[in-house]
Amino acid sequence: MKTLYFLVSLFFLFSCFLSLVFSFDDLPKQCLDDQRSSLLQLQHDLYYALDFTFSSKFDLWDANTDCCSWEGVTCDASGHVVGLDLSYRSISGSFHSMLDLRHLQHLHLAGNNFNTTLLSYGFDKLPNLTHLNLSSLCFHGQIPVAMSFLTRLVSLDLSNQKHCYMRNGDGYFYDSPTLKLEKPNFKTLIKNLRHLRELYSDGVDISFQSGEWCETTSLLLPNLQVLSLSNCGLKGPLCSSLSRLPFLSKLVLDWNPISYLPPNFLTNSSNLTSLSLVDCSLSGHFPTDILLLPKIQSIDISFNDQLMGQLPEFPPSSALRILELPFTDFGGKLPESIGNLKFLTDLTLIFCQFYGSIPSSITNLSHLVNLDLRYNNFSGLIPPFHRIGVPNLASLYLDGNGFSGSINPYLFTLPSLRVLSLGADRLVGKIDEFPNASASLIEELDLGYNYLTGPIPNSILKLPRLESLNIGGNSFSSMKFDIFFQIKNLRELDLYNISMLMESDNKTLTLPQLEILGLNSCNLTEFPEFIKTQDKLTFLDLSDNHIHGVVPNWLWKATLSRVDLSFNAIYFPKQLPSSDANFSFPMLRQLYLGSCNISVFPELLKNLENLELLDLSNNRMSGAIPNWVWKKSLGYVNLAYNHLSSLDQLLSNQSLTSSQASLLRPICDMSRLSLFDASHNNFSGPIPNCLGNMSALRYLDLHANNFSGILPNFTKAPKLSILRVSENRLKGKLPRSLVECTQLQILDLGNNLLLDTFPFWLEKLPALIVLVLRESRFCGQIKYVKNKTVFPTLDVLDIASNEFSGELSIDFFQASQLRSLKIGRNNLEGKLPRSLATCSKLEVLDVGNNMFHDTFPVWLVKYPFLKVLILRANRFYGTIKAFDTGLGFQNLSILDIASNNFSGNLSVEFLQCLKVMMQTTHGHKSKLDYIGRLYNGGQYYEDSVTVVNKGIEMFYQKVLTIFTCLDLSSNGFHGRITEEIRFLMSLKVLNLSYNSFFGEIPSALENLNELESLDLSMNNLSGKVPPQLTGLTFLAALNFSYNKLEGSIPQSNQFGTFSNDSYLGNPKLCGPPLSRKCDEVGISVPPPPREDGKDSWLDAMSTWQIALIGYGSGLVVGLCIGFTVLNELGNRWVYKFKMYGNQNRRSRRLHPS
Repeated sequence: MKTLYFLVSLFFLFSCFLSLVFSFDDLPKQCLDDQRSSLLQLQHDLYYALDFTFSSKFDLWDANTDCCSWEGVTCDASGHVVGLDLSYRSISGSFHSMLDLRHLQHLHLAGNNFNTTLLSYGFDKLPNLTHLNLSSLCFHGQIPVAMSFLTRLVSLDLSNQKHCYMRNGDGYFYDSPTLKLEKPNFKTLIKNLRHLRELYSDGVDISFQSGEWCETTSLLLPNLQVLSLSNCGLKGPLCSSLSRLPFLSKLVLDWNPISYLPPNFLTNSSNLTSLSLVDCSLSGHFPTDILLLPKIQSIDISFNDQLMGQLPEFPPSSALRILELPFTDFGGKLPESIGNLKFLTDLTLIFCQFYGSIPSSITNLSHLVNLDLRYNNFSGLIPPFHRIGVPNLASLYLDGNGFSGSINPYLFTLPSLRVLSLGADRLVGKIDEFPNASASLIEELDLGYNYLTGPIPNSILKLPRLESLNIGGNSFSSMKFDIFFQIKNLRELDLYNISMLMESDNKTLTLPQLEILGLNSCNLTEFPEFIKTQDKLTFLDLSDNHIHGVVPNWLWKATLSRVDLSFNAIYFPKQLPSSDANFSFPMLRQLYLGSCNISVFPELLKNLENLELLDLSNNRMSGAIPNWVWKKSLGYVNLAYNHLSSLDQLLSNQSLTSSQASLLRPICDMSRLSLFDASHNNFSGPIPNCLGNMSALRYLDLHANNFSGILPNFTKAPKLSILRVSENRLKGKLPRSLVECTQLQILDLGNNLLLDTFPFWLEKLPALIVLVLRESRFCGQIKYVKNKTVFPTLDVLDIASNEFSGELSIDFFQASQLRSLKIGRNNLEGKLPRSLATCSKLEVLDVGNNMFHDTFPVWLVKYPFLKVLILRANRFYGTIKAFDTGLGFQNLSILDIASNNFSGNLSVEFLQCLKVMMQTTHGHKSKLDYIGRLYNGGQYYEDSVTVVNKGIEMFYQKVLTIFTCLDLSSNGFHGRITEEIRFLMSLKVLNLSYNSFFGEIPSALENLNELESLDLSMNNLSGKVPPQLTGLTFLAALNFSYNKLEGSIPQSNQFGTFSNDSYLGNPKLCGPPLSRKCDEVGISVPPPPREDGKDSWLDAMSTWQIALIGYGSGLVVGLCIGFTVLNELGNRWVYKFKMYGNQNRRSRRLHPS
């Protein structure tokens, strides 16, 4: 008992001792005089400097009080200053006196405006520093070696110096100077900092040793917990040794071209909580195990569009809170186990490849705040989110997917929801009213571009905090515009494609002051007068209405920055109101007036000194462009599809040289011009040389004009990515200066008078994807340097209709990315180069109208994407067999091998290889797409093709993907037409003419119910015309002439529309439309048209009748072959027939059958 009493007494005495010790520690610390003096000197040397200019003296501390009590100052028990925090006070000046505070351990100066170098500051005088934060101070230049002597540092932050310039509103933020590590280098800086646990060097230029930083860090900083080196110029690949840092918890390497992650990267980093690799040019597969690390809370790998991956099955123990994957190639289905992410607050999957339905388990993530699944391939119903399951959900973005069904009204009642965005999906039906609208927090609502119907529910109009509303692009009933007047906080309103009634029943209602207003395609007939009172408008879109007449002056608000009046029949006053000195628009940056039927340049343009974008395309303007149109601020100018003849008004009374005159032209002073489209006008003369000197120019389109002379040099236009000057009268050689345009992607020089050899030298352009040289005077052999990859990025090569000759070498082309190759209508001969086999992505191959002498290229069957194959008018020969029917032409929709020397039977194996022709399009309900590709620059290249359709050679400027054509005419095929032809159910055009087929016309042709043109003429077919063919209700052209058919001609449906010419040369055929009745015999038969005579094609023309039937099928005919204009069947086609006939005769003479 005594022992217990003794122990209790001892514990009491010890507790009293500890209380006494701590009470001494809590006594006010007396500041030492030397510390006070240093701080007061520091205060004297500093000053407030907003925007880098002196504002006032730095007067933060009272000299009459103890310095240990001063704001931002921390002292130890002895009165030494050990901590100093002067962060984010906008101060500048000198802090040399601070270096006398030798006991400093924590120094925090971030967010000030020193704007100087660090070299003059001896940080080695502060040997006790453990935490140093010099971030966002506008420091620049070399990091001093003295930093490496701070051996006790635990945390070092030198990051984001450029943020200081941005904070001070400096316009040259991206070009501003920054810190760098060169001498000393990165290794020298950190080699003595063995205790460092946190290193923040974001924005410090370490590119001088960018390949060594990774191993150096792993070796020299074993205690590192946080490493942040974003935007440092680091190059990959990352080293696997980073995984050996046992305490690493946070890794940030954003905006470095790392490109590659090593296998098992960080998969053993059990302490990792945060990983950020934004925009690192990563490719390959992201290690899934990182998503399953036991402590991982945040992952951001955004903007790595080549980085693939899938979401794993998440365990219930996952700590993940933030997952950011936008603009990556992640895909697959969302796992049901996503519901195990109980702590998840943010999930962003914008522009990925995810598909399928969203698991319902996602609706029970109670911590979820932001869910953004925009622009994937999700489908099904929107998950049933409810207020109990996601009480914290503040933003829900589901735009640009395939969600269907109706909108559950309970979505609007989620208690924390502020943003609901469901645009560009497939939602249908009416929107039901929902309860408690007045309690909603919704500020932004986007339901645009769906299939919603009915009226707008009143509940939406009663959302008290609603600021942005987009319901355009649906099928809502027409509505009165004044219903939106009750949304008092509304700032943004988009009503695209809703028929609006502008009359108001209540004249006292006032519309909220809008900033953004979209009333495009709303059936408006006049400018809405309520705009008179809208004095805060910045964005106004009234395009694509039925507005006509003069544009009123009250429409132009001083606040406007973007106005779109396109597709209205409007005009502008000839004179501006001279009495109104305020009639200027300093904020207006973008003006769209395309397709407005404007005949003169609006005088309004004189007052738009800050205009950056001007669209006047597709109007009726003619003559010269007034000089006052060319504003120095303009970066985008679109004048396409007008009748303009001169780029400016020529200066008179000046006798200047052409180079001097060029310098005086207003267009030559457009230093900011980035996009200039003047295509489809009447411009003539030489292209101004100054266009080749514009350093900002990225897009130049002058095609379809009358420009002459030579192309300018483009040595001073390094950013040029798209150059289109086709359909002019340019002469000379291609300027070799084009190789200086290293960003050039699309080069279209076709339809000119250029005379040159094949420009292999363009292979030096690393980004070239489209090269068009068609219909010019390029000539000579296409010689190729063996064992060398040419045009590695090229997608389209079109050199058709030139004068290239000779044989193509076996190694002609090895462009592995090539999608479209057109070399037709030249004088090429020999065999098709087998090097084409490397072009595995080929979709279009046109070698027609040459002199190739080869067998059918069976090896092309290995091309999985081939859609168009043109071998017409060459010397191809032999039978077509030995196909791999299991592989086949998976996507071939146009096959033209006419006018060759092929022979043999039409084999079943051959027909079975035409896979896409065997797939029905279900009555043309499929989406109408064209063969081509959209490129990064927003340009869509549409492939063209020339085929014979309905006996007429047609040039298709663009080709629908559903257009199918099989042309085997003018060969030596024989035997019966096999019944298996019935499987080619999607055929639109079938031409077997000028062969030696015999036997009956197979009734199986009735299965080709999408057929529009059928030509079996000039064969030896016999028997009756199958009456089943009358079921071909899309058939618009038919030619059975010059066979041995007999019996009566069927009369129902389309067959009642064909003329006598469709059946000529069949002496035993009878009945309408022939004059020969079925009881008459012995009628003489006219001779067949001469295949090699001068007028053979003109004669053949008379055997055709184009019948476009005026009921349901006519629309489809118009869509699929609507490029044929009936009223042009005149001299132009006659001329074409003569040319075609001459070409055909040449081919026959060169390789007689």
